[in-house]
Amino acid sequence: MVRAVVGANWGDEGKGKITDMLGETSDIIVRFQGGSNAGHTIVNDYGKFALHILPSGVFYNHTTSIIGNGVAFSVPALFKEINDLVSRGVPKPKILVSDRAQIVMPYHILFDECEEERLGKKSFGSTKSGIAPFYSDKYSKIGFQVSELFDDEVLKEHIARVCEQKDIILQHMYHKDPIDQEALLQTLHEYRDMVAPYVCDTAAFLQNAVKEGKNILLEGQLGTLKDPDFGIYPMVTSSSTLAAYGAIGAGIPPYEIKDIIAVVKAYSSAVGAGEFVSELHGEEADELRNRGGDGGEFGATTGRPRRVGWLDTVASKYGVRMQSATQVALTVLDVLGYLDEIPVCTAYDIEGEITTEFPVTTKLKKAKPVFTKLPGWKCDIRGIKKYEDLPENCRKYIEFVEKEIGVKITMVSNGPSRSDIIYR
Repeated sequence: MVRAVVGANWGDEGKGKITDMLGETSDIIVRFQGGSNAGHTIVNDYGKFALHILPSGVFYNHTTSIIGNGVAFSVPALFKEINDLVSRGVPKPKILVSDRAQIVMPYHILFDECEEERLGKKSFGSTKSGIAPFYSDKYSKIGFQVSELFDDEVLKEHIARVCEQKDIILQHMYHKDPIDQEALLQTLHEYRDMVAPYVCDTAAFLQNAVKEGKNILLEGQLGTLKDPDFGIYPMVTSSSTLAAYGAIGAGIPPYEIKDIIAVVKAYSSAVGAGEFVSELHGEEADELRNRGGDGGEFGATTGRPRRVGWLDTVASKYGVRMQSATQVALTVLDVLGYLDEIPVCTAYDIEGEITTEFPVTTKLKKAKPVFTKLPGWKCDIRGIKKYEDLPENCRKYIEFVEKEIGVKITMVSNGPSRSDIIYR
């Protein structure tokens, strides 16, 4: 069976924890898009970890972790992460890398930094991991596939061809030095030696695993609202964040994805620029941010303070729908225990028109939140294992959110660790 864990909002919903949890009953876990530009925070028996490119199920001995063809593959990031895990007592994970995955090149990171610098205050809030330049090159057909690392003639010709184009932009637009082609070739040789033991046709491996009835878990990065087609364009990421893309980014038949778990946060948060209707500012925001997550709402990759706000069911209903979710996991519910009443954004006011449908970005810019206020439960719910043991107002909050978003909430996360979960 193939399942997917994806985000319904701006990312940072707690997908890492849910993937880590579901990893227990999975044979194979696949990263199918994105790169090391966003992190998943995991808390388990080994400690607290921020994973960026490894799938969040690497902590189990029985799982195989796959870097799919849809990933923006940073070779140094992968091996740094593996070494970090092993140095902290985690058994070395079993990893396979798609021979069709494309490589984040050193100059992608350079271009990302240069462009954000050039844009100044109009920047996209990029993590400067080279993701937009990487995907831009992929679709301009000048990217480097992992398989090319093993053919020196092809590699040298490709480097010369790409540098001719890149150097013009570097020198004349950004006023930087041209790329050192010899040094780049040397770096790619180092990458080749690092990945050689792990490279294979992962699509064939996965299709065979599907036939054998293996449990496969697809792990998405970021969330619906950061999707380039259905998100808050242009303040989005550069790869599709939707479960449907899992079939392409992993190389499996789309009809095999039977279960899609969309993760929704009990309040809202976002890193980076872009429209965020229910966003809070000032002391109210600081309070929620500092109580949020495990140790506060700060980006797992950047350490930047996340923007925070109340739960937005307009965005969440849309996010869950575009993910084609079969079930929802509601996370960080325990954080809201300090509030007397909890506002939920249940509609938008766009120039006097009230709507519960999530609009295109030009209209979203004009949207003002319409709040429904629910009574708080004023206690700590960590440690509770049964749904019926939750305070009445807490259960009412969950049931209200479920009704608004229109998909069954089957899991409620009430703490950061793997065991802090309530099944409904």
